[in-house]
Amino acid sequence: MGKANRLWGKGARIAFAAAAVVALSACGAGLGGGTAAEGEPPAKKKEPFTLKIWGGGVTVKEFEERFRKMLTQHFPHITVEYILSGKGTTMPELVAAGEIPDIIRFAIPDMSTNYLDLKLGYDLNPHVKESGYDLARFVQIFTDEVRDAGRSEALYGLPIPPYFPQVLYFNKDLFDKFGVGYPQDGMTWDDLYEMARKMTRTEGGVNYRGFSSNLVNTLRDNQYSLPILDPAADRLADSNKWQQLFVNLKRFYDIPGNTIEANNTAESAAFSKGHVALMPNQHSVYLTIPVEVNWDIVSYPTLPGAPKLAPQRGPAYLGISNTSKHKAEAFEVIVAMLSDEMQLADSKRGITTTLNNNEIAGVLGTGDPVYSTKHMAAVNYYPPTPYTQKRKADLTDVPGAFQQNLIASTFIAFAQGKADLNTTLRQLEEQLRAEVEKEKNK
Repeated sequence: MGKANRLWGKGARIAFAAAAVVALSACGAGLGGGTAAEGEPPAKKKEPFTLKIWGGGVTVKEFEERFRKMLTQHFPHITVEYILSGKGTTMPELVAAGEIPDIIRFAIPDMSTNYLDLKLGYDLNPHVKESGYDLARFVQIFTDEVRDAGRSEALYGLPIPPYFPQVLYFNKDLFDKFGVGYPQDGMTWDDLYEMARKMTRTEGGVNYRGFSSNLVNTLRDNQYSLPILDPAADRLADSNKWQQLFVNLKRFYDIPGNTIEANNTAESAAFSKGHVALMPNQHSVYLTIPVEVNWDIVSYPTLPGAPKLAPQRGPAYLGISNTSKHKAEAFEVIVAMLSDEMQLADSKRGITTTLNNNEIAGVLGTGDPVYSTKHMAAVNYYPPTPYTQKRKADLTDVPGAFQQNLIASTFIAFAQGKADLNTTLRQLEEQLRAEVEKEKNK
């Protein structure tokens, strides 16, 4: 994107009819209504039913704003019931209660716990083949990842926006205050370090930090696409590269006055308080920065020896439960939710597209009052990194959420000087192995 557009490839057509209706009609059902061709019998009236969609943590408000109007217009015979995950409505609780939704939204880190481990997996390949649905319209690494994470050739879901590319945030007011030039696209981690040193200072009794980070994102979504647990063995993946990543990041917290916070939640929130100059983090519509902080973004810094690509956390996926009595209709609804028309509207809101479509990617944030004032080309400056390699199918895996929280807490202890690098990585590996054994004994 930008310098090397990450959503490269042929632009897809914007018209919803071209992107979704053909596929839907090929499934044997259109978007509801329509006049029969001359000489053909009128279409059979569709029986009304309720379709349940479980959206994980996506709020009801977001679902209503993004999808309700379209679903009502195109599927008048379907009453869509949206379920937000909460007390009594987590996926395990819904399964235990026999209230399994038809469509389930899952992400790669919780794909096992919220979908596959609950024996709900359903392969979409037959629907794709029957309808002629074009999977090439998506960024390929997203469709590849869900297959790999499922550890089979099954296609358990289609990628729904947003995904979360990393960028570098900076506080413009602090740079103006101290007379330091703004960051630029194409910087390296070494450039960033020198800038962080300049921006770390105490003035007027206020401590200004040059750097903070969301450690889960920075470490998990690294530029090597390096997994935490080795894909082929019960150990830490490539300890030499993890050493490089830890050393590169720790030097920022060794700058006098740039002390790391006690946990990742506090460290991630530091930039939003207005006294931090620089923060690598995801571009995410769910990241809230107070209006008092005058921020902008540039491209993510590059690391010597690593590919010049933008680290990213992939999207969530829309899958179908194998217990659904409305699988064909659920597939039609998913296709409609992922149409060019819907993703164009999302992109204008600042929601990154999962489509291999330059035109849709190019309008990112243009319809949003905040993002339209920011340097959104930074999001697309580099292509995205490949997804991290997944565990071999015959090896016991550990939930991604556990791994990412472990790597962040381990680094914080290292940055606080509680152990040297070798001890830190050895303890990290021991904890990973212990968790593998725990999973084996479940």
